[in-house]
Amino acid sequence: MTALVTRQDPPCLLSDELESFRDSMRCFGAAKLAAGYLDRALSDEFPSAIYELLAAQGLIGLEVAARHGGQGADHLAAGIACEEVARSDFNAAYMVFSSTVIGSLVQRHSRIAPAVLPALTGGSLHLCLGLTEPGAGSDAGAMKTIAKRVPGGWRLSGEKTSVTGVPSADMAIVFARTEVGPSAFLVDLDDATVSRQRFRDPGMRPVGRGSVMFDSTFVAHDRLLGQEGHGLAVVLHEFDYSRCLLALMAIAVAETAIDSAVAYARHRETFGRPIANNQGITFPIAEHLTRLEAARWLCYRALSLRMAGRAHTREAAMVKWWAPHVALRAIEECVVTHGHVAWSDEMPLQSMRRDVSSLLIGDGTPHIQKLIIARHAFGRDVIDEVHAARQSRKSR
Repeated sequence: MTALVTRQDPPCLLSDELESFRDSMRCFGAAKLAAGYLDRALSDEFPSAIYELLAAQGLIGLEVAARHGGQGADHLAAGIACEEVARSDFNAAYMVFSSTVIGSLVQRHSRIAPAVLPALTGGSLHLCLGLTEPGAGSDAGAMKTIAKRVPGGWRLSGEKTSVTGVPSADMAIVFARTEVGPSAFLVDLDDATVSRQRFRDPGMRPVGRGSVMFDSTFVAHDRLLGQEGHGLAVVLHEFDYSRCLLALMAIAVAETAIDSAVAYARHRETFGRPIANNQGITFPIAEHLTRLEAARWLCYRALSLRMAGRAHTREAAMVKWWAPHVALRAIEECVVTHGHVAWSDEMPLQSMRRDVSSLLIGDGTPHIQKLIIARHAFGRDVIDEVHAARQSRKSR
């Protein structure tokens, strides 16, 4: 039997370089973001100054190559950046997350990447992604937005809904059906044929969400991303990545809430002693910390698998349904620990809960994630047959 040799860098530890990067990101968030989180979270105004600050820190379009003004970061570094910024400001972290994922898409698939990406990484260009439609949520293949070929390009007609970041975006990656199949286009949103509507959301208010309508909007040929008819292949692979980043953001917010609850419990006294002396307070916190740490390392494993070129769809689906669930339960425990003072927007706990709750829907609901996991466990043919049978019964 060949002896197993332990590598110099054990695979279940992050490198010293990544841990140092984490420390710097945590210090940056604490110094520049944390104090203003609550005021920004309660406002519908896009925080342009924060976006510019993130860009100056090199956090917008984090994985974009240096030749386009980015950092050329790897997936684990991007995950840690999203995590640590979210520890201080969830909405700022979403800007890091969104620009990282969309910037990577543009870099790999757009012919005009050299013209677009420097403006993105510099903080002067806001991008969003339009995939969901009013009648086609998780069923992206049922899209009705169409792109008709015309001289020089296409004309887009249709509506995209639940587009995060659309109120302040300059351009969007829009998915539309051509004669060949679903395709992705980079579309200017200030075109006269484009109209937008903002939603009144309870959370993620500074980032904003809404719908966008296209009325025969012209898109030049060089605005096609990737190959015509391969649009879904372009984006679906990214979900395995984006789900991990969102999960890390949820985990970090919950840990910030726990830090607040621990500090409160140490000095809040009842019956002559701190409530931290009660196991009814401390044991639930210990349980939540354990679940959050487990969820974090499943995220890191999924990102590591992706970096190694290995399959990670199952792991990404696991963290996407589980991490927001675990995080929300932890935040709610912290509300209870604080008591009546936490049932108010005078404290950030309610804003944290509302912001994290958005992740129950975005990038696929828990039901979709569990369906993906079940397909891996039982086989796609078995699960899809059961799903088809249920749909058939409903239609009768």
